[in-house]
Amino acid sequence: MIPFVSIIVPVYNAEKTLVRCIESILNQTYKEFELILVDDGSTDASGQICDAYASKDARIHVIHKENSGVSDTRNQGIAAAKGEYLQFLDSDDWISPDATGLFVRTAMEQQCDMVIADFYRVKGERVSQKGAIEEAGLMDRAAYAANMMQKPADFYYGVLWNKLYKRSIVEEHQLKMDSSVSWCEDFLFNLEYIRCIQVIYVLKVPVYYYVKTKGSLVSQGMSMKKMIQMKRTVFTYYNHFYKEVFGEEEYERKRIQIYRFLFDAAGDGEVAPVILPGSYKLGNERTSVSEGVQEGEGFFFDLYRERMLQEMLFDTVALKNDLAVNDVKLLYYLSQHHENCTAKEVKAILNITRAELTRTIQRLSAKELIEIKVKAKDRTKEEKRRDYLVTPEAEVILSDILFVLNDFEQIQYEGFSQEEIELYEKLNEKRNQNIRKALR
Repeated sequence: MIPFVSIIVPVYNAEKTLVRCIESILNQTYKEFELILVDDGSTDASGQICDAYASKDARIHVIHKENSGVSDTRNQGIAAAKGEYLQFLDSDDWISPDATGLFVRTAMEQQCDMVIADFYRVKGERVSQKGAIEEAGLMDRAAYAANMMQKPADFYYGVLWNKLYKRSIVEEHQLKMDSSVSWCEDFLFNLEYIRCIQVIYVLKVPVYYYVKTKGSLVSQGMSMKKMIQMKRTVFTYYNHFYKEVFGEEEYERKRIQIYRFLFDAAGDGEVAPVILPGSYKLGNERTSVSEGVQEGEGFFFDLYRERMLQEMLFDTVALKNDLAVNDVKLLYYLSQHHENCTAKEVKAILNITRAELTRTIQRLSAKELIEIKVKAKDRTKEEKRRDYLVTPEAEVILSDILFVLNDFEQIQYEGFSQEEIELYEKLNEKRNQNIRKALR
């Protein structure tokens, strides 16, 4: 099978974090990928860990090479890639279970040349969501460049790991990481890539967990002279990029803003103090289950795991559309034209409290995603019945929900033959009929 996505991970002395990184990739809801682990001459057990995983999963390919730095390591990963799209990770970070699927679906739906997403910055046991562009949606490279000009040295724009690239564009223009530069080398690659494309999609969903462990140029032993030379090289790239994207006249008008890059240090937007504003404990950032629940056996564990998987997938729709998970659940419920259920039954079906149901209805109504109609024939004011109608504005969200429900089916039926799926559905329908009959 030809993989649709090539996920490239440079590895150097990462034995303490590598398993977490690899497991997060193998646990993706999207399965049509190859994982290329490029061991850059590690002197610890990293190489053995890579080989052990490759021996168990045919999608994993390992390249062992002499140490030559991260840029050359990534270049070798790109050269070995066979997927239509390229995705990158660092070996001390990890991704959410839906990261690759969201990237691919967005790229296919929007017919764009690059997808850029928000990310989580991890500091100890705290995380905070990071992103530089406020609105989700399509933009051309001029609009993207104008946004980048506001925070030119932000990690959001500079790194590889919160983006999805087309391999055909990388190959056609022979794009590579500049091995002579060890500062902002990712940023230079991004500038060259953006010069070659037209359409970018901004995805307002955090898909990547970035752990700040990398040192500064000074901590790496970089001399002041070399540091200045390197920054001058980077700025030359940056300056040339804006001249090409904006044209000479527009460039001259914005030159002062463009030169801000000279005064900004590359960073991820970290703000002192230790606990970042808007941060929260790692593990509470999205729907998750403990290892005990994952391994638990029995009727109640099975029901709970299924519900949590549904909520995890609904969570991706919620994040993308600036909603709560309960908003997504109720919106989908209302779109199915259910009738004759009391409010008590609705909250039980959706597993939410009466107060949560009331707040959810208010939020969806305020966002004009549902319309509330009161029936006139009710006997008393206390018994007024309300109908909740999904508005046309909700169609995009409902489309997203259908995609994640398709993911839910694919996860459940992974490894099934078509005959087994048909048999399972037939038996399950009979089982549901028996349960309905018992409840009459």
